Amino acid sequence: YAAPQGEVETALAGIWAELLGVERIGRHDHFFELGGHSLLAVQLMERLRRLSLGVEVRTLFATPVLCDLAASLGSHREVAVP
Repeated sequence: YAAPQGEVETALAGIWAELLGVERIGRHDHFFELGGHSLLAVQLMERLRRLSLGVEVRTLFATPVLCDLAASLGSHREVAVP
């Protein structure tokens, strides 16, 4: 187990814990190996958007490990379109 590092990883781990019903999420944990599936992925995307960390679902499928996904989130900020 390696604890999440930084604000984005910690926030992401909290969301994963709620959605997946897992008590402790490590930075090297894999969303789908912990029980994640496409419906939970959509819920995850919505929660991330609320934190202004919008990302495409395909990014989760390409980078399902927490630290890798958090790194891609850290470089992407959703732009609000009127």
